[in-house]
Amino acid sequence: MTDYDISVVGAGLAGQIAAIALARSGRHVALIAPNTARNDQRTTALMDQSIRFLDRLGLWKNIEPSSAALSIMQIIDGTDRLLRAPTVQFRSSEINLPAFGWNIPNKPLNDALEQAIAIEPNITVIEAVADTIELTPEQVEISLDNGETVTSAFVIGADGRKSKVRDAAGIGVRSWGYPQTALVMNFAHTLPHGNVSTEFHTPTGPFTQVPLPGNRSSLVWVVKPEQAAEMLALSTEELSARVEQRMQSMLGKVTVEDGVQSWPLSSMTADRFGKGRVALVGEAGHAFPPIGAQGLNLSLRDIMTLTDLLGASTDKPIAGDAGNAFERRRKVDVMSRTWSVDLLNRSLLSSFLPVQMLRAAGLHLLSGLSPLRSTIMREGIEPGRGLKAIPSLLWAGLRR
Repeated sequence: MTDYDISVVGAGLAGQIAAIALARSGRHVALIAPNTARNDQRTTALMDQSIRFLDRLGLWKNIEPSSAALSIMQIIDGTDRLLRAPTVQFRSSEINLPAFGWNIPNKPLNDALEQAIAIEPNITVIEAVADTIELTPEQVEISLDNGETVTSAFVIGADGRKSKVRDAAGIGVRSWGYPQTALVMNFAHTLPHGNVSTEFHTPTGPFTQVPLPGNRSSLVWVVKPEQAAEMLALSTEELSARVEQRMQSMLGKVTVEDGVQSWPLSSMTADRFGKGRVALVGEAGHAFPPIGAQGLNLSLRDIMTLTDLLGASTDKPIAGDAGNAFERRRKVDVMSRTWSVDLLNRSLLSSFLPVQMLRAAGLHLLSGLSPLRSTIMREGIEPGRGLKAIPSLLWAGLRR
């Protein structure tokens, strides 16, 4: 039996970053997950707040060379409905940032995290499956499939939607699906993207192009399941032509790369995000469609909060109710982001005229009112940042 301060169950992106952050705060961490091959062709857009956190952990310098800046983000109404919204552009220069964030392929991101874990003395990697997890007021005991037992003062569930940690804590979930599938791919193009990300709002969901280094971009194309099946059966040349047409040839000739993947869309939120000696991060606690670059950014805010709660006083034992404190601090952020993404996605699917009118009116306001646009941009990259800026924006308006 081996004892640690914290056990992290699950070694996806959220689990790895949680282990690194808490280890570098001085806690002894067990990172528990089986050794599995990673073949993730997706990319992850991390906003400014998340990049600053990775930089504080000493990780960003090894990740940045594989990333592309997101300096302009634009929304284009790609529907053929009667009420169409105007094109809206968000420029990071409007809020005095060089970029909103950076888009990173998941493979180099995973490689950088694995390298950091390998040299971190406060992390013990245990390549095993957590069979059973027993929680008591005093400790957490995890029985592994290799016959070993790990005990710790706290456990972080980073083990995905079917989380054993969540089940052991008796935390329920609410799940719902959408009649949509996301096609995920990378593609080369003949014209430079200029660090511009373009999101077309279509009747089946978003079509979102995000820059990669060079004349390459990543794409999440949300369509109906039957459309996804039909497009997956196309040749690379035929699919490239479809992408170029949907993008209105904005990036010139398109060449889709091998490795196109599809993901059925659904959302899930846990009834609680922490309890006693347990905290849930990443998709163990929340999951929703890839809209608005919210997924891993939300997970990193989970980890920032845990670092504040568990890493601030490493000379003291972890309190038995630390999970309850985590729940109180994370609930509003997680729930507000989950429901806002759900609302936006449903508004794209709705044929109900008043819903279309509200969506179009909202984009008209964003297009015409720069103070509102600035507030939304700040709030999008860091919760509370937009609200804090309102007094200065009002003062600037009065001075003019």
